Amino acid sequence: MASARQVLCLCALLCVPRVRCEPIRYSVAEEGESGSVVANVAEDAGLTPAQLSARRARIASPDGRQHFRLERATGRLVLAERLDREEMCGRSLPCTLAFELLLENPLQFFRVEVAVEDVNDHSPVFPEERVTFQIPERGDPGSRFPVEAAQDLDVGSNSIQAYTIAPENEYFSVSSESLTEGNKYIELVLEKPLDREEQPELLFSLIATDGGSPPRSGTTQIHIVVLDVNDNAPTFTKKLYIGRVLENAPMGSVVLSVMATDPDVGLNSDITYRFSQSVGENHLPFTIDTVSGEIHVTKPLDFETTQKYDLSVRAIDGGGLSGMCNIVVEVMDVNDNAPEVVVSSFRSPLPENTEPGTVVALFAVRDRDSGVNGEISCALEDQLSFSLRPAYKNYYELVTVSTLDREETAQYIVVVTAADAGSPPLTTTQTFTVEISDVNDNAPVFSQTSYTMLVQENNTPGVLVGAVSAVDSDAGPNAKVIYSLRPVHPAEQDPCSCISMNSENGHVFVLRPLDYEQVRQLEVLVSATDAGSPPFSTNVTVRLLVVDENDNAPLVLHPAQDSSPPSSELVPASAEVGDLVTKVVAVDADSGQNSWLSFHLLRATDPGLFAVGSQYGEVRLRRPVTERDAVKQKLEVLVRDNGRPPLSATAALSILLLNGLSQEHLPQQERAVQDEDSSLTIYLIISLVFVSLLFLTSVTAFVACKVCKRKELKGGHMLYGTGNLQSSLAAGAAAGTLPHAYCYEINLTTGSGNSEFKFLKPILPSVPPQHSVTGRGVADTEDFPPVHNSMGDAALDISGTPSVGHFNGLPFK
Repeated sequence: MASARQVLCLCALLCVPRVRCEPIRYSVAEEGESGSVVANVAEDAGLTPAQLSARRARIASPDGRQHFRLERATGRLVLAERLDREEMCGRSLPCTLAFELLLENPLQFFRVEVAVEDVNDHSPVFPEERVTFQIPERGDPGSRFPVEAAQDLDVGSNSIQAYTIAPENEYFSVSSESLTEGNKYIELVLEKPLDREEQPELLFSLIATDGGSPPRSGTTQIHIVVLDVNDNAPTFTKKLYIGRVLENAPMGSVVLSVMATDPDVGLNSDITYRFSQSVGENHLPFTIDTVSGEIHVTKPLDFETTQKYDLSVRAIDGGGLSGMCNIVVEVMDVNDNAPEVVVSSFRSPLPENTEPGTVVALFAVRDRDSGVNGEISCALEDQLSFSLRPAYKNYYELVTVSTLDREETAQYIVVVTAADAGSPPLTTTQTFTVEISDVNDNAPVFSQTSYTMLVQENNTPGVLVGAVSAVDSDAGPNAKVIYSLRPVHPAEQDPCSCISMNSENGHVFVLRPLDYEQVRQLEVLVSATDAGSPPFSTNVTVRLLVVDENDNAPLVLHPAQDSSPPSSELVPASAEVGDLVTKVVAVDADSGQNSWLSFHLLRATDPGLFAVGSQYGEVRLRRPVTERDAVKQKLEVLVRDNGRPPLSATAALSILLLNGLSQEHLPQQERAVQDEDSSLTIYLIISLVFVSLLFLTSVTAFVACKVCKRKELKGGHMLYGTGNLQSSLAAGAAAGTLPHAYCYEINLTTGSGNSEFKFLKPILPSVPPQHSVTGRGVADTEDFPPVHNSMGDAALDISGTPSVGHFNGLPFK
């Protein structure tokens, strides 16, 4: 065999000359300190320390863990860490650590094996520190009781070698048997029958000892309990236990306790409690303490589900004998259920014209609790439009108690509160959201009581001048407003055709141009009608004011521009500066500032001789008249309004300067003027006297008529005679004293004691005649025509004789 090994080693050397065949073996004890010297590997490998350094000697471990370290300087192999054989190899023998010593230049390997030797560094250890055996007192000698063997991590002679009992006793001995290497089977052998009455229990130690030097040991306590022979069954103190528990009892609450006794001792008197299997303990809300017999709550209780539990409890002693009892657990009700509101019917939305007493909802209330806790009362929270009315048993009706108005409240939140009579009471609320549907019970309302709109005259056809707006407080189609035009007076069949309206948005349009001088304002009636059934409507008056534009040029009234031959004004040589020569009179059909006129001297024969007043058109001398001035002066006056843009007209004047007139002619002219003025004064005095007499006559006739009327009323005759009235009026008319430019309104009320006379001023007084002296002499005077009033003279025609009916038809003021 040795020769074969040598042959194999030789072949290995020939094939791999750099690998040594035989490994270098060393041994080291475990638990050595790091840095401890194992051996001088350089000497054993036939190398010097210098070669180790030169050839970069190093250790290569197969698992990569370096347990050893090579000192190149000395060639020694030392421990890199503390070695624990039990950790590295367990109970395996032998424990060898193998690695390679690697050198370079040339490459060479040396296999090194280090055997780690065990030291006695572990004591035997039992799995349990205390082992208890329950042995009947009548046990047979020779009975064996196995004990788990102790464990020692050391191997070889350092492992467990023997088991002993301390202190020794006459009842037990220890027996050990080796099963495998390092494993033993340990048993306690009963040497003598036990007597519970003599010694109820034994206590001793079982010691395991290893073979180390010094030896180590491990101990466990052996407790022998001598069991009594079971010859008595447990007995409960009651056959029936009754307990009560609240349904809201917390988990773990004790319901009641049961108790049973057993005259035996020891194991035979140890009683455990449990529910009978017929009860189904897993489904019960209770559990029983197996030792104390207390029954605890383990699940929530509900009186409304189960009011009573029937249980059976069994008491079992250590010998297997048992006894039974019955238990009744009554669950007590508490107020833990709030009332429930079950709605059977609910009506929403409700028309706002719903009659009081209409049923809106029908609901029932119930409470799962019992007794007082199940008594329920219902109420409404802050509600005046609805009330609750009991219907049948636990049913209630929610009814209306007043008229509803959607425009005031479109939605009602009705909260019904149901409360039980428990302590404390529990409540439940049910909210009914009652929507109110609209009924057409409101007419549209305009935003203004009347509308005034402005339109510029000469407007564009179809121009928008404004809008009216009406709101209907109803909803949906009942709130849709349609606008239309209606005549202002019922007698009119159609409204003004020049105004149109958008029926949807109320925009007002003027369809054709308007002339301020012809129509200054228009009134129409706008009707807003909703789309309800039946529809409601509201009317509003729209006043359309025409705004004046400057579209009329001034009109010269004096001097007349169409007279032929043209009239001339005379200015004597004695006239002073500032004397009035004549006055230009003009009117403008426009209004406002468009009718404000200003007068300007446009052209003149001698511009420095005359001046024109810009406001009133008065032509006055600007300087004295001289002999060098031309006898005939021509003036052209510009009359301009204040519009934007302004319009104008011109007036041509002719003025004669009386430079060569003799002074004798002037007094005659003055006397003629004075005579004319005297005649006019006389006429005025005569007219005033006649009017006064007419007034006195009328008053006297009125008083007389009143007296006659009273007499005739007493005698049954008429108040007035036709002849008297006609004669008095005819006399006044024949006198001819009333000027045509004045009108008197006489108000006589039948049966009254007073009368009124109202004098109206002329609408446009006539322009007084102006006299001008021409070259023909004083007798040849020329009257300017009076200014004609476009409105016409409001003169009362008294040429005929009015009848009584015509007289009574006069307006009374």
